Amino acid sequence: MILVPVILIIPYLGINQEIGWGVLEASIGIPVTMLLADLVFIIASITDQLDGYIARSKNMVTTFGKFLDPLADKILVLTALIMLVQYDRLPAWIPAIILTREFLVSGYRLVAVEKGGQVISASFWGKLKTVTQMLAIILAFIDIHAFGEFITYGYSFTKIGFVVNVVSTVLMSLAVIATIFSGYDYLKNGKELFADKQS
Repeated sequence: MILVPVILIIPYLGINQEIGWGVLEASIGIPVTMLLADLVFIIASITDQLDGYIARSKNMVTTFGKFLDPLADKILVLTALIMLVQYDRLPAWIPAIILTREFLVSGYRLVAVEKGGQVISASFWGKLKTVTQMLAIILAFIDIHAFGEFITYGYSFTKIGFVVNVVSTVLMSLAVIATIFSGYDYLKNGKELFADKQS
């Protein structure tokens, strides 16, 4: 989670104004700031997963870790999505849907803890959401075109630009669909927790 502020400040470092970076950007066709932000996002994602794996394998899981690990995932993903909205890569409704789902699931987990219920493990949709979100964000950072832009302006794209835009758009769409269904799964499978017991 410590790398999240790094992602946010990269665009304000004036890297694109440096001659060396400008040459690199001209040669690859991708803004260097977005490339660096993408690299930091990948490193943060890998280290986050690795940290959790090491903690579980060495039986070093702590209460603080249980609290912070899922929170770090959400902050990392939502920070990246908001940044992509700011740079006109994504429409705002995508992070809005994902944020709504996270609030609903977090609320469900609070109720489950309060009532002593068992937290539902991640379903197929939850796992699909995680994978497609990460891949879609990684591609969106290096996609110089906006979400779904190939539909209207694809004829003017380079071949690589067209492919990247199509794949990133499809993955982001799958991530949104998986987000909705995984949220529904949580609420459906835990609906008894919201039922008031009659005395």
